[in-house]
Amino acid sequence: MSPVAALSVATAGGPLEPAGIELRPLRDDDIRIDVKFAGICHSDIHTVREEWGEAHFPLVPGHEIAGVVAEVGAAVTRHKVGDRVGVGCLVDSCGTCEFCKDGQEQFCSTGSVGTYNSKGYDGEWTQGGYAQQHVVSERFAVKIPEGLELDEAAPLLCAGITTWEPLKRWGAGPGSKVAVVGLGGLGHMAVKLAVAMGAEVTVLSRSAAKRDDALGLGAVTYVATADEDALGKLKGSFDIIINTVSADLAMDDYLAILRPLGVLVNVGLPSEPYSVRPGSVVGGSRVLAGSNIGGIPATQEMLDFCAEHGVGATIETVDAKDVNAAYDRVVDGDVRYRVVIDTATIPAV
Repeated sequence: MSPVAALSVATAGGPLEPAGIELRPLRDDDIRIDVKFAGICHSDIHTVREEWGEAHFPLVPGHEIAGVVAEVGAAVTRHKVGDRVGVGCLVDSCGTCEFCKDGQEQFCSTGSVGTYNSKGYDGEWTQGGYAQQHVVSERFAVKIPEGLELDEAAPLLCAGITTWEPLKRWGAGPGSKVAVVGLGGLGHMAVKLAVAMGAEVTVLSRSAAKRDDALGLGAVTYVATADEDALGKLKGSFDIIINTVSADLAMDDYLAILRPLGVLVNVGLPSEPYSVRPGSVVGGSRVLAGSNIGGIPATQEMLDFCAEHGVGATIETVDAKDVNAAYDRVVDGDVRYRVVIDTATIPAV
């Protein structure tokens, strides 16, 4: 098989450049996907710049993959040629441990395999979705329902499931009040999903710059937290807070705006530890929690929900030649709200 056109990074912090990569021959349970769109996640940037530790190069990032099945292995039963499918953050797990059997492959006892920069069970390093094709086990491809455009669906494979999981787990729905901290790639999806679930949503952001966007997404209230009195006025207001920012927040102040028995869920990954007084959680029997991605069944459930409720990511689509500039824009917060690569523009090498 000829090399597949991709965008690859040769060294830590280096630019993404066109490259040809070899994909493994189809195993019996594999499908080959013609990738149409690949979302840019901030974790892609952290990884290629080695901000989260040493990475393996050359590296093709990308774990927000949307495309069409081009070929199937001999034993494949879940997908057929022509199906619209997506691949998120995982591409393998043992399949036999308690977590895998429960559809929580991200917690695999043997160790789940990430879509890129992860060593597979075969000893080979995985390469991601910034490419025109991708090969993956059928177990880790989900169906993208009709009603969801592929470009708007791509970020749902990470940003969507990352925010869906805590909202679903902690009972967001009619009668609940949800606050979303930060209106970026994750935050805008948290707002859209919580609104579609029937919750009353408030956005908490440092400045008033995104007020109109937040209200347009369905939030009923927007609070600029740079106002030193802003959080104090919200004491005891929320059942659920989804914190999407990777910053050192005054966690005690945010816990105080929860109702008793409320939960503050962190999905961002700040570089420094949070500081929390025990009384902030004990006093109201509040919960300070974290949340990872979801498993494959939850990802499919989320996509089906999004199709039913008309929820897709708010995106801008870029050509391959503009991806390095897009990385810098993501870091600068200059994206509303996810960037998606049109993989057809990746030049052959």
